[in-house]
Amino acid sequence: MYELPTDSVREMIANSVAHRSYLEPGNIQVALYDDRLEVTSPGMLLNGVSVKKMMEGYSKPRNRAIAYAFAYMKIIEKWGSGIPRILRECREYGLQKPDFIDFDGDFRVNLYRHMADEVRENVDYYQTTQSPAQTTQSPTQTTQSPTQTTQSPTQSLTQSDNAVLSLIRKHPALTQRELAMELGWTVDRVKYYLNKLKKQQVIRRVGSRHNGYWEVMIL
Repeated sequence: MYELPTDSVREMIANSVAHRSYLEPGNIQVALYDDRLEVTSPGMLLNGVSVKKMMEGYSKPRNRAIAYAFAYMKIIEKWGSGIPRILRECREYGLQKPDFIDFDGDFRVNLYRHMADEVRENVDYYQTTQSPAQTTQSPTQTTQSPTQTTQSPTQSLTQSDNAVLSLIRKHPALTQRELAMELGWTVDRVKYYLNKLKKQQVIRRVGSRHNGYWEVMIL
């Protein structure tokens, strides 16, 4: 498991090649910093294209010949799927939401690295950025009974959640570092998902950090 989702990195660079303006003299720039991976391509967004539309899956190729060639080579899977896929993979990795910036004649994507002191509750963050159509309920929807609106913890578990949970079921006494080694993750990423599962009351820690074990609280 790499620190950053490799498919998202590939998508960022492929998009920069397919959608950049070749009338501009600048080059595509890929820069790696302590806190982020930054890909900048020359040329502002086309008329009618906005960051919000891109996040919702809208696509308008600037260089159709390159875009069709990339689609033929399976570098681009489907028009408009790249940005939503990057958002989904960052959420599954427990990473901060990436930035899409249209500025000074260039377009930039910032993919943030997993810093030990900047672990965030990204699930809640993504839920609060939903469109009004997704979050607004009619009066009849808000009067549902508790049994209708309460979601089971198992229904909201991601693939990464289940990976941690499956390993804990088999080896409940593993430490965070041992869990990270078994999963091929960083310790910080394991901490993020353990804290998330504890807050969802899916698991709990019994005993001390070194001599205790994890108890699964759901079937």
